Amino acid sequence: MACPTLLCAVFLLYQTQGSSAGTPVFVPTGGDLNLDVSDADFPKTFDLFFWKFKTENVMVTYQPNGEPNIREEYRRRIEVSEKKYSVRLKHLTKGDSGTYVARVTAGKDRILAEYDVTVQDPVSPVDLISDSVSKNSTCNVTAACTTPESSISSSFRCDAKTCYQEGGRSEVNTSGGSLRIYLLAESIICNHSNQVSWLKNETNLRSFCTKIADVSGVSICQVKTFLFSIGLIIMVSAVITVHLLEKLKKQ
Repeated sequence: MACPTLLCAVFLLYQTQGSSAGTPVFVPTGGDLNLDVSDADFPKTFDLFFWKFKTENVMVTYQPNGEPNIREEYRRRIEVSEKKYSVRLKHLTKGDSGTYVARVTAGKDRILAEYDVTVQDPVSPVDLISDSVSKNSTCNVTAACTTPESSISSSFRCDAKTCYQEGGRSEVNTSGGSLRIYLLAESIICNHSNQVSWLKNETNLRSFCTKIADVSGVSICQVKTFLFSIGLIIMVSAVITVHLLEKLKKQ
């Protein structure tokens, strides 16, 4: 049955206001959360101020000129900050993920701060497995990045001048994180990261492809030619010097 137009409008307005997103905050499991409220937003006089978790669970309350009253279940986990009306919640678990709201009653009830908190585990280490096949002046390498949650692979090709990744960077998104494999200079990089941590593993293509160019773009052949030229100049200079000395002695 359709609701009256006015009631529907009020219901939709309430939903819109109630679903407003707060400031996103990501905290590692076991870490601490600082809940701050701006002094500029705080009223000069008020009746009651409190921090709530998930809109219904009051953690700590303040009254004018009174000490903070911390709820029993939070007393070992909440520290009162030096900054007035700000607190620190310690040793977070995934169950602490959710919305934290600072509310004040001063004539009317209003929100001073809101945080949407996500507690995440640090990412797991990433393994890098690679294999290469060389043919003439080309070297083909297949590499895979693997974690307990996911795996991703890519192909790389090197010649005497440069290396490149076939198909460009590859990335797969996991639950709360991402796994990437890409080429940086002459190294294959595996990067496993989320909003609270990142780990990487890498290997140098030179260990597979001995014919690729140096990072500076100077090949081994060019280096040998340069050294040979320097040696030749030194030898010629020595011969000329000896010849001049003998000529001077005869005078």
